[in-house]
Amino acid sequence: MKWMKFKIKTVTGAEDIIISTLYDIGLEGAQIEDKVPLTAVEKEQMFVDILPEGPADDGIAYLSFFVEEKDDGSLEIMGERTDADTVLANVNRELEELRRFCDIGEGSVTVDETEDIDWINNWKQYFHQFYIDDILVIPSWEDVKAEDGDRMTLHIDPGTAFGTGMHETTQLCIRQLRKYIAPGARLLDVGTGSGILAILSLMFGAGHAVGTDLDPCAAEAVEQNCRANGIDSSRFEMMIGNIISDKAVQDRVGYGCYDIVVANILADVLVALTPVIVEQLREGGIYITSGIIDDKEETVTEAVRAAGLEVLEVTRQGEWVSVTGRKKGR
Repeated sequence: MKWMKFKIKTVTGAEDIIISTLYDIGLEGAQIEDKVPLTAVEKEQMFVDILPEGPADDGIAYLSFFVEEKDDGSLEIMGERTDADTVLANVNRELEELRRFCDIGEGSVTVDETEDIDWINNWKQYFHQFYIDDILVIPSWEDVKAEDGDRMTLHIDPGTAFGTGMHETTQLCIRQLRKYIAPGARLLDVGTGSGILAILSLMFGAGHAVGTDLDPCAAEAVEQNCRANGIDSSRFEMMIGNIISDKAVQDRVGYGCYDIVVANILADVLVALTPVIVEQLREGGIYITSGIIDDKEETVTEAVRAAGLEVLEVTRQGEWVSVTGRKKGR
């Protein structure tokens, strides 16, 4: 399948009005490329994995619209056959009309033909088996080598949820989980993503795991990865929702019942999470955090202490930090 791509160079302030205007002529599903930083709310909604610092916002935006190209080279929009020249003329007409009363920047349009892309699976070419200490992490499309037959093996496919185990913050959490998990432990994983931390915890000997995430895709990813690793679904309960602000999620997760809570998320989110999550921990329970860039270490350790937890240790890998605390009481 081939697609005709109409790419508009504009300014960030005009993104919404251009998308809305072109929707009216049948162009839907815009791909937006800009350098606008994430808002605090958007960062809070990305509970897993770490977002690198992006380039400075230059105010420029690119909007791409894709129209399926038929075998005869024609296009179809809103059920009617057309061609690239007609679509381009319509787009330019609408842009010139918008230019009369708002700043749309350059407003240039380029037209390219592109092959169909499997957006869901295209990332697989970049994810291959690797090791975390003595643990083999391997995706479903690769085979375990003979020399790795006796290793602990984690089969993980992130799919549309985050979490492969390659990031330093995930590896810091894994090492702490391995250190503190006791047989039969009950674990809560906040920002579960692909389920990698909770699944490994169950493989390390935990008895039951509960995961929370804001992304609905995490539920399917967890189900698939549990199945791939022979984890019975009764041992891993997945919940979608914001445990920081949603009392219904907090109630469903439960209070004072977890031996270990792990959270591999951004430092600013950990500050908000910690005073909430302390209520989920048992007395003497362990709180493992990561996702902390080194200059945020003090911010998180202060939040842990302010919540009444004892800081047990701080571990590091590269520029990333993990803070482990304990709820007092035994």
